[in-house]
Amino acid sequence: MSDPNKAAIAAEKEALNLKLPPIVRPPEDIGVDTPAQSKLLSYRRSKEQQKTINQLVIEGAKRNLDRTLGKRTSSSPEPDYPPTMTSEIKKKGFNYIYLKQCVESSPIVPIQQEWLDHMLMLVPESLKEGKEREELVQSLINEVSHDFEKSMKRYLGKPDINWLEDEGGPLPESPVANLHIVHPTMKMLLDLGYTTFANTVLLDLTGIRGKGPIDCDSLRNDLSIQVRKAEEKIMNTWYPKVINLFTKKEALEGIKPEKLDAFYNCVSTLMSNQLKDLLKRTVEGFVKLFDPEDQRRLPIFKMELTFDDDKMEFYPTFQDLEDVVFGLVERIAEALQNVQTVPSWLSGTSTPVNLDTELPEHVLQWALDTLKVAIHHNLEGARKHYATYVEKYSWLIDGTAVKLIETFQAQDHTFDEYTEFIGKFFNLASEIMLLPQWVHFPMVRLDCEDLKTGLTNKARAFANMLLNDIASKHRKENESICSEFEAIKEHALKVPETTEEMMELISYVEKARTVGIQELVSRIKESKRRMSYFLDVFLFPPEDLALNSAVLMWPWKINPIFDENDETQNSQKKINNFILKHQEIKDWTVLFCPEYVTDVRQLQKRIQESEEAVQFINKEEELFKWELTKYPELDKLKVNIEPYQKFFNLVLKWQRTEKRWMDGGFLDLNGEAMETDVEEFSREIFKTLKFFQTKQKKELQEKRKAAKRRSLEEEKLEEEPKENPTITMCTTVMEQIKVFKV
Repeated sequence: MSDPNKAAIAAEKEALNLKLPPIVRPPEDIGVDTPAQSKLLSYRRSKEQQKTINQLVIEGAKRNLDRTLGKRTSSSPEPDYPPTMTSEIKKKGFNYIYLKQCVESSPIVPIQQEWLDHMLMLVPESLKEGKEREELVQSLINEVSHDFEKSMKRYLGKPDINWLEDEGGPLPESPVANLHIVHPTMKMLLDLGYTTFANTVLLDLTGIRGKGPIDCDSLRNDLSIQVRKAEEKIMNTWYPKVINLFTKKEALEGIKPEKLDAFYNCVSTLMSNQLKDLLKRTVEGFVKLFDPEDQRRLPIFKMELTFDDDKMEFYPTFQDLEDVVFGLVERIAEALQNVQTVPSWLSGTSTPVNLDTELPEHVLQWALDTLKVAIHHNLEGARKHYATYVEKYSWLIDGTAVKLIETFQAQDHTFDEYTEFIGKFFNLASEIMLLPQWVHFPMVRLDCEDLKTGLTNKARAFANMLLNDIASKHRKENESICSEFEAIKEHALKVPETTEEMMELISYVEKARTVGIQELVSRIKESKRRMSYFLDVFLFPPEDLALNSAVLMWPWKINPIFDENDETQNSQKKINNFILKHQEIKDWTVLFCPEYVTDVRQLQKRIQESEEAVQFINKEEELFKWELTKYPELDKLKVNIEPYQKFFNLVLKWQRTEKRWMDGGFLDLNGEAMETDVEEFSREIFKTLKFFQTKQKKELQEKRKAAKRRSLEEEKLEEEPKENPTITMCTTVMEQIKVFKV
């Protein structure tokens, strides 16, 4: 074993020969009085045993190491290579590879932040504004830092050896020779684009909120017109200037013929980029218009909550509004898509070649996604307001109210319970009508009038359904009251034929006056209370109004009936006078028609009084069980007086009408109405004439039958009718009508 190996073994033994330092104990006289410093308190037997065990383990390990090292075989020494096999250049190469690995694996000092700041100062501020620009700047900083670190690793420790080539390769040649953008004409085109498009967009969105609520279609039409006008303006101003640049001789100076296509391609690319940037800025401005964080520029759309076919809906719907906004983005993207390239315009080809001005798909997708989120956020208030209507009033239209009413009607409820239930629907209708007509949100003015009206009508319809139900019950009750009063009246006015019937009638009338009428009056009071409620909430039809009036009037109408039942008048003495008066009628003339009408009325009144007297007499006769007296003359007089009354009234009416036409204002006359009235009078007089002629013939026939023996001459004389004054009056009036027609 060589000396170096022995030295190494000795060093390892020395390292393994761990010697613990001696324990230095403090003097005994220090802190004698302190218990912590006492030997007895500081002594631990377990620690002493542990030290002994550790010492034994270390000594055993040393012995095992000596035995192991003694068994090893000595390694062969490194062979001596001849100096010709490893040249100095090769050593340098190996050394470079080793250094390169070390450099690549070791950290490199990054580029200083000060250098990066100086680089950023060379970039215009306008190119660093915006969130996307900040991300782009950060990406460029990371790229520069990575290139700096890579370059430092590449050139650290690089020797001057030919066969060690630079992995990065040579620096690229300067691209200035192939850059057409530095051409003066291109610079003029660039300046023209900046001048024209720097502060220009296709849409003027300022003040759009100040216009107030606007329809979706109106906004779409207005902005579409703006886009079209802006497009026309650009094609009439900027594009002619661009063409003018390339029609000059000096436009293509310094451009080789083989580079001409590349130059025009560069021109087309620059123009496309300028137009795309214009469209992109317009789209971004339009998207920013709906920014939820800045509501000062939001447009205000007109929207309505409608009620149709028992459905609550938005008009226009949210989808319609979203489609309009998306359609405007697509309209912006469709602008400036037919701009010809410069060489196409200069050559005048039949098939023009247009610039590529289509917006990138990711820009359009970003705009649509952003607008979708913004619109959804801005419509949240309107959506919540609609939800409140659905939550509160949907039960009116989803069948719940119908089931509730059907259940209520199927049960037996009082009138007051009905009014309370109806009042809930009327209160609900009032509550709905008091809701605001317009509700304003950041992007919507919501008109709720149609929905309010629909829900109010729905609530009132349910209330009217219940009202019709109790009105029907009220009508039946009134009809029952009237029928009972009619029954009392019929019994009270019935003429008894026997004394028993008379006694029964007296008993019935007495009971009706005491018990029956009181019950009916109580029912009428309840009906009156119901009427007071109905007058405020229900519109009675005419027949119900008449029925209600009849019910209320029966307490006053029944007393005269009872009085009529008690009264009796004797008119037998006046019958002869009536007969004489009737005979006098035959001799009357047309000139005294007003007096005739008055006399006939008085006569009819006396006939009525006589009838009442006859009824009283007959009742008295029945009580005494006498034979009832007949008065055929009264019945005959009653029948005969009626046609004369009609005739005299008709003649009087004709005389008054003729006087009004003849003495009244000429301008007040209506020819057609007069002709109609004259024809009507003529027909009625003719009918009356026929009636009296027929009556006269019947009287003659009765007289012939009564005469049993008459000579032929006497029969001829009887067949000839005598002159009848009534027929004469009819003839006279007809002549007057004919004269008036002429």
